[in-house]
Amino acid sequence: MLALLTLGLSMRLVLQRCKSASVTVGGSVVSSIGGGIVALCGLHVEDTDADLQYCAKKLLGAKLWPNENEKLWRRSVKQQDLEVLLVSQFTLYGTVANKKHSPDYKDAMKSEQASASFDAFASLCAAEYDADRVKTGVFGEMMDVALVNDGPVTLVVDSREDLAR
Repeated sequence: MLALLTLGLSMRLVLQRCKSASVTVGGSVVSSIGGGIVALCGLHVEDTDADLQYCAKKLLGAKLWPNENEKLWRRSVKQQDLEVLLVSQFTLYGTVANKKHSPDYKDAMKSEQASASFDAFASLCAAEYDADRVKTGVFGEMMDVALVNDGPVTLVVDSREDLAR
């Protein structure tokens, strides 16, 4: 029963393996990467440091590339020495469950706390990998995110997914 109660109450990442990606704000590119992972990051109102740590570990450890023998799903972004682009996205916790079909974001972490948590998550990823290889969008801004999806490979990571299994 505990697993059912906690399902969905967690940090959520949408990982996209990419050949290149960029974030533009107000017509100017603020961040860009070559090959690697774009991670759309949604923070839930109940997230803790443990959720941030779990997602950083999963993001950097996800085996999304083949090895030197072309065996699929054997190497991580770190093993490939590729880049990571983190983009805050509160809309990952939006729903249209109401009768008007208008978005409701009550499960998304509020802006001030989310900004601090997103910064902490980016710092965790940089510390666990390489600060020069971890880039971010601009928290709270309207961003144009462009990417060339590689594969396409897209996965969802939920920080409390282990509890549901």
